[in-house]
Amino acid sequence: MALNNFLDVLVFSFSITMPIFMILALGVILYRMRIINDNFIDVASKLVFNVTLPALLFISISKSDISSNTDLSLVIYAMIAVTVTYIALELLLSIWEPDKAERAVLVQGAFRSNMGIIGLAYCVNAYGNNVFSVASVYLGGVTILFNILSVIGLSRALGKNASLIGILKGIAKNPLIIAILAAFITSLTGLSLPSTLYKAGDYFAQMTLPLALLCAGASLNFKSLKSGMLGAILASVGKLIFIPFILTFGGYLLGYRGMELGVLFLMSSAPTASASYIMVRAMNGNSTLAANIIVITTIASLISTSIGVTLLRSFNLI
Repeated sequence: MALNNFLDVLVFSFSITMPIFMILALGVILYRMRIINDNFIDVASKLVFNVTLPALLFISISKSDISSNTDLSLVIYAMIAVTVTYIALELLLSIWEPDKAERAVLVQGAFRSNMGIIGLAYCVNAYGNNVFSVASVYLGGVTILFNILSVIGLSRALGKNASLIGILKGIAKNPLIIAILAAFITSLTGLSLPSTLYKAGDYFAQMTLPLALLCAGASLNFKSLKSGMLGAILASVGKLIFIPFILTFGGYLLGYRGMELGVLFLMSSAPTASASYIMVRAMNGNSTLAANIIVITTIASLISTSIGVTLLRSFNLI
């Protein structure tokens, strides 16, 4: 009986991670077959970042009842926990890596999750569309925080002494943040948009996860893994073990169970966000190191997330 229960839990955990792996793998195969190319990835990534993901976030959050105490307390806890872990990573990695520029890349690789694409896909696979009521508000608050911490950390370390006004302008122009804030305002003021607009937006938003995962798979650069492995592995361990354990254990102590604890674990155990590579490259940092962390965490998170879900599910916590 115990073995059957364990197998049921294992099947559940792989039902969350395997669809993600399959679409990522399809992205790799289609790229190798030259059905999709670098131009497609570039255009599709811009479409996801500027249009479809903001549409998904806006629709999800604006439909949510964000006055719920549980939802708001969860995102507040997550934002505090992410800030604390960010500071802890800065302090711990300063012992291991004295170079500020290298350390900034490692810290960002360790704390910044790909929540909008892979984290959200994990949550939807686990709980269905009902998860949006919890996940979208969580995603909104923590995404804003990720962008703020990343801009501050990289600007300070890579010699781009951006002023506060410059940082605020960068944040204000971010399509994800614009969509999130617009959705919060819509939800708080009780505005209801025409149902036809929501339906059209839904069709558009449904493109987000499959298109983004195909691009993520096609963008994986296995050749870059040959250099700077030690730092990349250290950051990856922080991303896939240290961060999810700290955030989930803290949530457990605060009394979160079921879907809330599941969202906390699944969002925090998502691999490093591909946006971290884009930011590091734009600031002339070690983009190879950033790419290595993304490749390692994207592949390894499928295993670490499955193990985590299996453990949490076996204790009936999620």
